[in-house]
Amino acid sequence: MSTTICQVMGFLVSSLGVGGSIMATAMDTWNTQDLYDNPVTAVFQYQGLWRSCVRQSSGFTECRPYFTILGLPAMFQAVRALMIVGIVLGLLGLFVCIFALKCIRIGSMEDTAKANMTLTSGIMFIVAGLCAITGVSVFANMLVTNFWMSTTNMYQGMQNVQNRYTFGSALFVGWVAGGLALVGGIMMCLACKGLVPEESRYKAVSYNASGRNISYRTGPYKGGSGYEADPRTRKGVGYEETPRSEDGRRPYPSKYDYV
Repeated sequence: MSTTICQVMGFLVSSLGVGGSIMATAMDTWNTQDLYDNPVTAVFQYQGLWRSCVRQSSGFTECRPYFTILGLPAMFQAVRALMIVGIVLGLLGLFVCIFALKCIRIGSMEDTAKANMTLTSGIMFIVAGLCAITGVSVFANMLVTNFWMSTTNMYQGMQNVQNRYTFGSALFVGWVAGGLALVGGIMMCLACKGLVPEESRYKAVSYNASGRNISYRTGPYKGGSGYEADPRTRKGVGYEETPRSEDGRRPYPSKYDYV
């Protein structure tokens, strides 16, 4: 029962993590304009992975997608790739996990197959969670670097404070989603251990042939017609019996003594 609960809980937690990763990737608030020194502004800017948006004080919002890929920074494209890979692996893990649930019977699927599928989905969830956490962390590192560079240039009179950007809500959603997917994957891997059936142990039994131990001696095979007389009783011309001694024994063994 505990194995089933662990498996179902891992599935639900991983589902939340994958859904959160999809939501974070689609959100436009990965970085937002810093209004710490300028709370009153007519234009508020924020950006996501796919487009940048501008919201005016009147409530009108305009968003423009990034029409180019080559013009974007390499780290920005890496974040995109990590989030997409995490989502794909998470969706595949959910698909495999549905058929691996112990409470669902599909045909004559054995527990060993369900255990392997549970382990596979758990590994997929763990990798998906790591991809999401890594992608969000890389983007956050870029924000921190640009923020302090903008702050330094601002105090030197080279740049306006409005160009500074800080963390958006999508980053926190991505961190939480990646953590949920990671925890769900670990729970699936733990549930796999309980699904593996116990190995059957058979005691070895030795069988001995009844009766006397008969040893057979190999020798050359000589074919015949099957109608030949017994060589012991066969006598005729050219047949000479080995001479015997006075006590009735032969001085040396004959070939017929071994038959």
